[in-house]
Amino acid sequence: MIIGAGPGIGRSVARRFAREGLPVGLVSRTGDTLGLDGPHGVRAYRADCADETALRAALDASAADLGTPDVVVYNAAIIRPDSPGEATVRAHLDAWAVNVVGALIAAAHLAPAMARRGGGTFIITGGMPEPKRQYASLSLGKSGVRTLVALLDQEYGPAGVHVATVTVAGPVAPGTAFDPDGIAEHYWRLHTQTRDHWEQEILHDGLHDR
Repeated sequence: MIIGAGPGIGRSVARRFAREGLPVGLVSRTGDTLGLDGPHGVRAYRADCADETALRAALDASAADLGTPDVVVYNAAIIRPDSPGEATVRAHLDAWAVNVVGALIAAAHLAPAMARRGGGTFIITGGMPEPKRQYASLSLGKSGVRTLVALLDQEYGPAGVHVATVTVAGPVAPGTAFDPDGIAEHYWRLHTQTRDHWEQEILHDGLHDR
């Protein structure tokens, strides 16, 4: 299940997992299948990640169609330039709701069933390994993502749910060092890691992945 499925990382991750024969559910504000197909089909669900009721309903619909997910990728984010003191309180709250709280709601809704089953992978797309004053709300949100991953690992890791983040330290664009197809390989790598080799964060900086 990919939440925040758009034409960049979301589509590439969906394509990567579909290539392995996994059924794929996409959650986005448009409910678009992104022109994808796979051996089991690609199903799309509509929800704004800041709308808890709509998000939970989309997750329930996907689980009803496809079952408890083996992998959840939370890829939603509000990305916009704003310096400290520039954005309003409302703008900060809206960004925080999508960048962090939506991921928390998704985990709280899906991870317990994954834990009861004894395994699964929950990955959040991160960014901003170093805060930038030109992107205050995004820097705060991506810092929150790292804390959230640690909290979710404490909560669900002992039951076999691998919680991790792929931190993307640059603008995503095909044919560059931040090509989404290349970045998608990190998500598959995290999902296929054995428990004794779990990584909690992969940093894609366009030079060295670590």
